[in-house]
Amino acid sequence: MGFQWLFIIVAIVQQELQLLREFIARLGPFNETEWSAFSALWEPLELGRKAVLTAPGSVESYLYFVLEGVQRIYYFDDQEREATLVFSYPPSFTGVVDSFMLQTPSRYYVETLTPSRLLRAPHHRFQEVMQEIPNMNQHITKAMYGAFSGLLERMVELQCFSSAEKIQRLLERSPQVLQLVPHKYLANYIGIDPATFSKILNHTRL
Repeated sequence: MGFQWLFIIVAIVQQELQLLREFIARLGPFNETEWSAFSALWEPLELGRKAVLTAPGSVESYLYFVLEGVQRIYYFDDQEREATLVFSYPPSFTGVVDSFMLQTPSRYYVETLTPSRLLRAPHHRFQEVMQEIPNMNQHITKAMYGAFSGLLERMVELQCFSSAEKIQRLLERSPQVLQLVPHKYLANYIGIDPATFSKILNHTRL
């Protein structure tokens, strides 16, 4: 029975790593040796709803890859001001990237909004493999540039678009979020109050 369960666990991990492999393959080619070293970084993690992965003041120890579920990165201060910054859902990386890369204290929370399955890679091993395998380093850098490009686009939307335009762009970019994320968080994410969000949404063709 022990060997049977071990076989099942190994099969599940391989299936989860395959999702990561398919994601990385979209960023560029790699060989089996490179994949073997990169895939060895990752370990599975399962969390329930509203679990905190990272809290302000802590140093981000892991880079996460989302297999299932929705997570939120947000800011919250001692004056109870809250700002939802990022939602993550599969397939994507998540975590407080600046804290992870620079090993400085995080200013943000990362929490699960739904039960979640993730892969995680520890910082020290991640850095070692990125130095050893320049090709995989380029792929990860490309993914981070893509995320930064999306962040700049969202900054334009926050500063220049009307509330209705913000909602429309959100639905065009990620139509599934209405079913995945509580609307109060979506309203906070695009910088409008929940009542206005609901009113506009009721008059928006979905």
